Amino acid sequence: MARVKKGVNAHKRHKKILKLAKGFYGARSRVFRAANPAVMRALASAYIGRKHRKRDFRRLWITRINAGARLNGLSYSKLMNGLRISGIEINRKMLSEMAIADAQGFAQLCETAKEASGK
Repeated sequence: MARVKKGVNAHKRHKKILKLAKGFYGARSRVFRAANPAVMRALASAYIGRKHRKRDFRRLWITRINAGARLNGLSYSKLMNGLRISGIEINRKMLSEMAIADAQGFAQLCETAKEASGK
């Protein structure tokens, strides 16, 4: 059986990791043994960060909607419940944009939610 030398494949693998490590501090950007765990950790953190970004935006939207709702005499939960009862399906991102940019339209939604919830 022929002898398999791994030099070419190892070189490719090392180059791939070092390319991902570009911009890292010190040996982490130049030495494979230092770069490899740093890149693996960075990729794992990036994956987690993509999930966190979704969470963070949802929290931001809810905070903005709550602030707008309280200006119109409602709490966030009462507003969302009233909208659900009245059959208005609008996502939180658009509600938060309305609360910021279109205060009149948001106020109308708040009135509709108040009427639907019976208060």
